[in-house]
Amino acid sequence: MTADDLASISLVLVYSALAVYVLAFIAAVLGLSARSRTAEQADDLALAERPAQAVLNPAASAAASGASSGSAGRGTAVLERLAAPQPTAVARFDRMSTALVAIAFALHVAALVTRGLAAGRVPWGNMYEFALTGTGIIVGVYLAAQFWRDLRFLAAYATGIVAILLGLATVNFYVAVAPLPPALQSAWLVIHVFVATLGTGFFALGGGLSIAQLLQTRHEAGGLPRARFLAALPSSETLELLASRVIIVGFAFWTFTLMAGAIWANAAWGRYWGWDTKEVWTFIIWVVYAGYIHARATRGWRGTRSAWLALVGFSAVLFNFTVVNLLFKGLHSYSGL
Repeated sequence: MTADDLASISLVLVYSALAVYVLAFIAAVLGLSARSRTAEQADDLALAERPAQAVLNPAASAAASGASSGSAGRGTAVLERLAAPQPTAVARFDRMSTALVAIAFALHVAALVTRGLAAGRVPWGNMYEFALTGTGIIVGVYLAAQFWRDLRFLAAYATGIVAILLGLATVNFYVAVAPLPPALQSAWLVIHVFVATLGTGFFALGGGLSIAQLLQTRHEAGGLPRARFLAALPSSETLELLASRVIIVGFAFWTFTLMAGAIWANAAWGRYWGWDTKEVWTFIIWVVYAGYIHARATRGWRGTRSAWLALVGFSAVLFNFTVVNLLFKGLHSYSGL
């Protein structure tokens, strides 16, 4: 099988993964909708369990408590029939979205492997390959996190952002397999870029948790009455704690990325730091997340302020990955196209 054949197979696998990601996104959105209906049903049940007589006549409420067991049994049966369908629907959509994400991820990994075999190297030598690898890492981090905590409520966010980035990269930045530029022909390409994409995956997950935290904070304050699915999510304090732990892991990877990049720069260009645009933005991202960790630890920055700072950091990551790669010229411009 030729390199062109492998590259074609890789492209077909990418489009297949993209289609399954879209299906997983739809299933995840339906799951959020089912959560909203469950919350509405819980409110209805809470009202149904309070007899109208208790509001109009407290004495009647006491009399109602002594009603026949047959009537009580029939009432309980009605409530159970009301309560059963929606949790089942939520579980069904959660399982469906998780299964689809796993299938899409398997296709995604197969696309990466065949692209690497076609190129005869690791598949992250240009913007298309960076996007292919980076989005795959985001999904991998999301799936691995499920063994730590149940974060399936982030499925719509994870599949949505991956489908958008992967679709844009495939349509706009696809290039045929080509040899690496001399500066990239180094073992540091494997180490530096892979760790950077790992950090990006954790920052993406932290960004999703921070968005959920901001929404939950408004919901808890009564500001989002229609977003009933938030009632099934963890509290804003729990979401903030989860986000901070994920971001700390991403920060550790990003710190290594910064140091490894400096070592590679010295080996390739004879200096550790040269104020190249990519280098500057990598350092800016490090400073933002270092400020986030420091502010939460020493300045008491909790709640919405820490969430917004986390989103500023992830916005800087996206800016570095897209705008800096495409529009700014420098020693890293080969990573564009």
